[in-house]
Amino acid sequence: MSAHETSIGPISSQKSSKAGGAQSKCVTHLKGQCSLPGDKSISHRALMLGALAVGRTHITGLLEGEDVHATAAALSAMGVGIRRESPGQWVVDGVGVGALQTPDNILDMGNSGTSTRLLMGLVASQPIRCFFTGDGSLRKRPMNRVIAPLSQMGAVIESCGDGRLPLMITGSDSPMPIDYTLPVASAQVKSAILLAALNTPGTSIVREPKATRDHSERMLKAMGAQITVEENSTGNTGRIIRMTGEAELSPVDISVPGDISSAAFPLVAAAIRPGSQIRLKGVGINPLRAGILTALEQMGAPVTIENRREEGGEPVADLVMTGPERLKAVTLDPAIAPLMIDEFPVLFVAAACAQGSSRFTGLEELRVKESDRIAAMAAALSACDVAVEEVPDGLIVHGTGSPPLGGATVITHLDHRIAMSALVLGCASNRPVSIDDAAPITTSFPDFIPLMNALGTEISLL
Repeated sequence: MSAHETSIGPISSQKSSKAGGAQSKCVTHLKGQCSLPGDKSISHRALMLGALAVGRTHITGLLEGEDVHATAAALSAMGVGIRRESPGQWVVDGVGVGALQTPDNILDMGNSGTSTRLLMGLVASQPIRCFFTGDGSLRKRPMNRVIAPLSQMGAVIESCGDGRLPLMITGSDSPMPIDYTLPVASAQVKSAILLAALNTPGTSIVREPKATRDHSERMLKAMGAQITVEENSTGNTGRIIRMTGEAELSPVDISVPGDISSAAFPLVAAAIRPGSQIRLKGVGINPLRAGILTALEQMGAPVTIENRREEGGEPVADLVMTGPERLKAVTLDPAIAPLMIDEFPVLFVAAACAQGSSRFTGLEELRVKESDRIAAMAAALSACDVAVEEVPDGLIVHGTGSPPLGGATVITHLDHRIAMSALVLGCASNRPVSIDDAAPITTSFPDFIPLMNALGTEISLL
């Protein structure tokens, strides 16, 4: 081991505990440039596919938030060699497809739904048994959409409380390929099936009604999996993915781009403060993730895309936001929802500062995230004197066209995106906006507060 290496042996998931709230004050504008933490979705997949490759995978720019640590800890418990060499630099010594081991202990996934659902896919086609649990928020999230297809492939899954965690999954020693149509577009369910298909004889097919983020497909192809993707012949925006199993994956060097979901927070913070100008360097702009850029452009805050390139099979660019004099309301096409589902909470903040009423629908998925994000953001905005109308699949936000009143303490419901969105709202409110608990932010964006303050915000822990 070299002098700069740090061996962390069995990795422990780092869990949030309530560490106090935070407060954000109004600022005149944001200025500066920064690099963002690595993309969370790609970080999870890099660890998992590196674990299934035969040989050593080097990962650069890995997100070191709690959710990704939960994935690393679980894989370590299943016999995979994982170590952190330096900040963002990780090495995974893969055991090969089908060679994971039954862990000695319960796998605590913290707050990470992505870790849980994708790891269930990994286990489903291997003759091992895993017991999954998580924090209070994760135990409320439904797993039936993953349980259904994985059960068809031969896994035996026993859950507590209507398909929720805790649950035990026993993988099949003779898994069966399936032809499965997703009832609802979901990259997590799609990826879970594809991961199970890796160790399943024959060809498994996933049909998605709307195209969702394709990080799994891109990385699987780069590592040598027999995978094909074609547009749905019905003319909609869906895709058909075919995976031939009993694969042997080859290790590759993976460079994780900046997370566009994290980029949404400084982009919106700059968009709601006229005269702001920020540059975010090296952000992933996968077209199946870049809906936030389209939405902001429609609201009169276009993002300038510079220095386009490709890194690790993913499109990457620098993003520049210049805060407009005024944002305008928008009725967003529901078809855009799968392209930016995690970014809607902070987009609601942009709508709160826009002139006129914005309508967002097709967002049923937000009801079953870390919290009911529609209800949580409706309550947060209402508490800050922004008029909203909650509908079953979305939210109507009646923008003030001027700084909102603010002055509230927002209940985060252990949801990192609610917490960060509320703090962005405080950047443009007449009175400071507080959150009850800042700890959940570390699940996806550990350096959120110092990074935002370096751009000119005034966010402080309470």
